[in-house]
Amino acid sequence: MSKKDQTLKDILDLILYENPATQEEIAEQLGITRRYVTKLLQPLVKDGTVKRAYMIDLKGYERIAESLNDYISPKETSGNVLVNDMLNNMAKHVHSQLEESFNAVLEYDEEKANRALEMDYATNNMVEKIRTSVETIVSIDKHSEFSKSMLYNEVAYDLERIGDYCGHIAKFVINDVYEIDENILKKLKKMYKTAQKMIRLAMKSFIEGKTELKDDLMELEDSIHILQSKAINLIATQMAENSFDEKERSNYFIYLFRVVKAFERMGDISVEIMDVSIEFHENIPRSTTPRSFR
Repeated sequence: MSKKDQTLKDILDLILYENPATQEEIAEQLGITRRYVTKLLQPLVKDGTVKRAYMIDLKGYERIAESLNDYISPKETSGNVLVNDMLNNMAKHVHSQLEESFNAVLEYDEEKANRALEMDYATNNMVEKIRTSVETIVSIDKHSEFSKSMLYNEVAYDLERIGDYCGHIAKFVINDVYEIDENILKKLKKMYKTAQKMIRLAMKSFIEGKTELKDDLMELEDSIHILQSKAINLIATQMAENSFDEKERSNYFIYLFRVVKAFERMGDISVEIMDVSIEFHENIPRSTTPRSFR
């Protein structure tokens, strides 16, 4: 590889993994002039491979890396299959964790609630194993898994967050001393089923590339927000009918709001996983702006 090609490779690596904000920052980190950075990037900016504010079009990057003899298609790598399997297993575990958490609420079973919380340790271990596996694969051949290094870890983190919200549901049984009103419970049952469906659709899209499932997912997203609103209205009515003189009773409503919010957040996270799936499978440039500020 020529010195010029090596420098271009280093610039693209820096954009992919370090998220530089300016050409000056790229030049400073690589010990070259900003003028030289501009010269090498200018053709790629013109053809749309590199976007302003420093995003890289994955398809365009594959073409460049291939010309540098430094790229292997992600779909051909065994590491890709390995991490897919690990994510699949993690998703199944999180589904079981959610089921155990909600069954604890339905049966008002503290033992099941504690089991659900224990399952969260396994969820946390799984996300760490996925991160380690991705890092290992990338260290062997960075460009064979450059997109997965960003997106697989992001999906694993999203599943971990869903596991955390399962913990909020389980803690309701442990922290509270009142059973849930039947009308509110009916809404929670529907939110639970909707959240389960949303997680399954989002993961199916990411693992199997079925991005056309987004329309179905967004319909479910609308449903879960409507259910959330109805559940909150019922809780507010119940609050108005009860005195807050008892500390335990006021805590009941706080914990119950957390359960409703947990299901709503699971739906939002499922939409985030779908967005990541579309980024990957449709080769949409990876933004350097953190998701929370997009």
